[in-house]
Amino acid sequence: MKITLVGMGSGLPGSLTAQGLQTLQTAGLILGAKRLLQNLPDGCTPNRKPIYLPEEVLACLQAEPCQTAALVYSGDTGFYSGAAALVPKLRAQGAEVTVLPGISSVQLLAAALGRPWQNWHLVSAHGCACAPAAECRSDRPTFFLTGGRNTSPAALCEILAAAGFGAVQATVGENLGTPQQKVITDTVQTLAGGSFAPLSVLLVEPCPKPQPRVPGLPDEAFIRGKTPMTKQEVRAAALAKLAVAPTDTLWDVGAGTGSVSVEMALAAPMGQVYAVECDADACALVRQNQAKFAASNLTLIAGKAPEALQNLPAPDAVFIGGSKGNMQAIVDAALAANPQTRLCIAAIALETLQQSIAALAAHGLAAQVTQIAVSRSKAAGSLHLMMANNPVFLIVRE
Repeated sequence: MKITLVGMGSGLPGSLTAQGLQTLQTAGLILGAKRLLQNLPDGCTPNRKPIYLPEEVLACLQAEPCQTAALVYSGDTGFYSGAAALVPKLRAQGAEVTVLPGISSVQLLAAALGRPWQNWHLVSAHGCACAPAAECRSDRPTFFLTGGRNTSPAALCEILAAAGFGAVQATVGENLGTPQQKVITDTVQTLAGGSFAPLSVLLVEPCPKPQPRVPGLPDEAFIRGKTPMTKQEVRAAALAKLAVAPTDTLWDVGAGTGSVSVEMALAAPMGQVYAVECDADACALVRQNQAKFAASNLTLIAGKAPEALQNLPAPDAVFIGGSKGNMQAIVDAALAANPQTRLCIAAIALETLQQSIAALAAHGLAAQVTQIAVSRSKAAGSLHLMMANNPVFLIVRE
């Protein structure tokens, strides 16, 4: 049994490759989505069946053997195509499979815009869940295959606008490669209110970064009130101790202004950060800083630890910046959720240092303590004096 999987590009005969056209015009059986079968080129067999799911295709080929069967896909067979799942199943049945590429929607949009696409970040939101804000934190344009009510271009733009991307430029490509092709470029906020054809794709331009995304953003980058804030040098060291990875789940207990939470969120764009804070004024600052940095992967948990930690997902790493006297219970909760979690505790008082070491020792863990003493220069007339900040202890499990 032989079968050829053919990429039809836009789904019209004109976007077929010459090899794809010849294959379809000589095939004795053609399978595929109904829309594609209705737009086959002249000279193709009338023996057509509107099926494309792997199980249906396998059953059909077994029931109706054909030496020259073909299955058509929209776009390119190698770009988020159903061909990927079908090929191994066909080969497992002993079929001889040939795959012919087509013109993908990303190519069609790039051509319509007169731009290269090799540096675009490519994402599929077609019939599957995705986190658009996390995907768009790349320094590259982000291309979305879209589909379905919840992942239409307007729905994706609505999510992005809520995450702080409203002013970012984006482009919707409708019915690409057809006479009905339409390309609309506007802000994410404007496109969120639009209505677009079912066959559409979305390109979101890189989001301007308010600050360089490195550990230890300047203190003045954050909105501050009277709530204590972990200073730049300590934040940078804490992020290094925590070894945050892009997909980590993270807790910031005693979040204060949210400066550490924001840095965590930026360091883990595909992960999730839970900022736990019980003070109402501090919670307001966390929300403001979350909005300023478009940290949509940051969730504020307004409550007191350890009670507020009970229903949180297991963390890969935990920063404890404040404990309200509950250090042992907080450490217990973190290690109960994930015995291997990476812990970093910040302490100013010697009593808190002692409590932290004891909390780790209760679990048979040794503590490694680092003292950070930072002095910053300050002008005093024509001179500059070094003004010391309070020393901070960072305690991590060995």
